Amino acid sequence: QVQLVESGGGLVQPGGSLRLSCAASGFTFSGYVMSWHRQPPGKERELVASIANAGSTTNYADSVKGRFTVSRDNAKNTLYLQMNSLKREDTAVYYCKVRVRWYDYWGQGTQVTVSS
Repeated sequence: QVQLVESGGGLVQPGGSLRLSCAASGFTFSGYVMSWHRQPPGKERELVASIANAGSTTNYADSVKGRFTVSRDNAKNTLYLQMNSLKREDTAVYYCKVRVRWYDYWGQGTQVTVSS
């Protein structure tokens, strides 16, 4: 079965960096678009970034452009999100997602807290 497991979240000061990982299994990772989403406290979940199956095409929310970088290692079935210059408003639970056969699979999420 499809399984996504995020890791790498934590507490970081404003201006700091974190790298999130999403380990995927149960499907042909290299064949699917992958995406990162986040849900800030009290708000709806939103798209952060997506990456095409070969990694050649990426898209970002305006709020993270120039600060976040999405990448993938198809040999390791792993998705990454490098987050730099973090701001307090980046505080959220971060999720990775894949759509397989019209169904969205989500990981359990990893908490990112940006605070001094």
